[in-house]
Amino acid sequence: MWKVQCLELSKLLYFVLAFIVVYISQNERYKCIYRAIVNFPRDVDLLVKIAHMMLVIFYYDIRGWTTLDIFQQHAKKNPQKVAFICGENYIQYKEMDEFSNRAARFYSSLGIAKGDSVAIFLETRVEYPSVWLGLMKIGGVGALINTNQRTQVLEHSLRISGAKYLIYGTELTQALKDIKDLLKDFKLYHIGNGEALEGSKNYLEEISKFSPKPLDNPLKMKITDKFLYIYTSGTTGLPKAAIMTHARYWVLVLACIKCFRLRSSDIVYDPLPLYHTAGGLLGVGQVLMNGSTVVLRPKFSASNFWVDCIKYNCTAAQYIGEMCRYLLSQPPRPTDRHHKVRCVFGNGLKFQVWEPFVNRFGIEQIGEYYGATEGNAAVINAWNFPGACGYIPWFAKPFYPISLIKVDETTNEPIRGPDGLCIECKTGEPGLLVGKIQKRPTGHFNGYVDKESTEKKILRDVCSKGDKVFNSGDILVKDEWGYVYFKDRTGDTFRWRGENVATTEVEAIISNIVGLKDATVYGVELPDVEGRAGMAAIVDTEGRLDLEKLSEGIHRDLPPYARPVFIRVIHSLPITSTFKIQKVYLQKEGYNVDKISDPIYVFDAKSSKYIPFTRELYNDVLSNKLRL
Repeated sequence: MWKVQCLELSKLLYFVLAFIVVYISQNERYKCIYRAIVNFPRDVDLLVKIAHMMLVIFYYDIRGWTTLDIFQQHAKKNPQKVAFICGENYIQYKEMDEFSNRAARFYSSLGIAKGDSVAIFLETRVEYPSVWLGLMKIGGVGALINTNQRTQVLEHSLRISGAKYLIYGTELTQALKDIKDLLKDFKLYHIGNGEALEGSKNYLEEISKFSPKPLDNPLKMKITDKFLYIYTSGTTGLPKAAIMTHARYWVLVLACIKCFRLRSSDIVYDPLPLYHTAGGLLGVGQVLMNGSTVVLRPKFSASNFWVDCIKYNCTAAQYIGEMCRYLLSQPPRPTDRHHKVRCVFGNGLKFQVWEPFVNRFGIEQIGEYYGATEGNAAVINAWNFPGACGYIPWFAKPFYPISLIKVDETTNEPIRGPDGLCIECKTGEPGLLVGKIQKRPTGHFNGYVDKESTEKKILRDVCSKGDKVFNSGDILVKDEWGYVYFKDRTGDTFRWRGENVATTEVEAIISNIVGLKDATVYGVELPDVEGRAGMAAIVDTEGRLDLEKLSEGIHRDLPPYARPVFIRVIHSLPITSTFKIQKVYLQKEGYNVDKISDPIYVFDAKSSKYIPFTRELYNDVLSNKLRL
């Protein structure tokens, strides 16, 4: 009898508990309690991961280690383990260490010392990371040049690097021939069997003359020392060289390792370019920091992505949002789930793509993150919550102070209250992501090589008088569960094909091509596509715009991701009383043929020309029949 009574009592308690949970979940006064209960497992999980990461960083710091020391520990433990694979080529940990020893001795023989930079302009290959690892061993800095850059943009990136030496791949010789006047200031070394520039020496032959043994007097470095320049568009203008220190690198890589449960036994598929933060830092970091094996691919291929993962037995893979959409658009294959990949990690995976991607390819873990290369404000989503780029925990404010602040939609300037301080966004309100600049290495803002550009990314008197924060330049929005979602970019930059496009840079090039006519560039949204497609509005009052010449010039002078998808021929640009172009109106009109009477053209990949954007093509874009 007592068992029956206990059973009835337990049912009653269960019913009462369920009633309480439902009640507080529906009552506005108690919703915060309900959310705290639901979020508790996630918050504890994140707290443990953050604590673990900080303990690891503290351990490295008290031992006086840098990224180089961590890599060498892996090399000593598993010297014969394969570090990088690219096609049929591979390099082992011991070989990588010896390669970088030869390189370090070679750099020293040239007189390169701590703080000196060397420009690296290479396509993906197994030797790539070792080229700058050798520089790290003598305190040098590798300036990783985007291999898509051409003409004046390439000149600019090389010039601001401060380098006197350039290591390049012979597959990029033609791009360098176009700026041959600038190269008179550089000593040239090439890798590859193709045509080399006049006066260039073979890099691999030169370093082979030096010993592979460890350096006799290795340089003692600090975690605040810089070792790479990673180029980013920032919010305005030409590319900027962001400074990467060991401390900043540890936070980036260890956050992914700990939150996404990446293991040293993993084989990671990295089809991203090695000048890129995702591919060249996070991907390569799986070798340097985690002791894993990384499979490189020079150029992403949707049809070969899973083929490669199956071939090399990959257990983890990297992506950017558009890549997942491309993979999903491939015809279904019987081998779609024949891979061993349990985790894919990256950024920009849209909500509409997330669940179909997981369901089709059988992925256990999606690791989504958001963060600027140069910044100190980053968020991460390690809980498979579709569409969110990260999570801002309520408990992390004391040691990781990041927040969303209100900005004016037209000027992109922070909105301040009566006290002069910025106003923090409420749940559901879009705002600018900022991170408080702190003295500790992991919270420091290293900025750019150019001090003026660095200063422009700092906001003052934000949360309290006298404070300084890093301005991410990105608009995010937070939901009631603490998850944040990427909404837009501020300033004259938009993101397309996984790259930041600086509109002022594209505008200058287009203006030169069309005979200095007024032109403005902005990003427009496409249905179910991550980022924004480029659109250029060009003033042509006399009907003399030569579209064929424009197509040729854009193809010649701009990398693929920066080339406008749409061209709008306009009689005049909307400007303010202070003669600033009002892009917001052009963006709102976009490529909508119902709102625009001006001629619009769209880039046709088949003919490599701009063709009239008809109503039929417009409808095809809206219905996803036409992919741009």
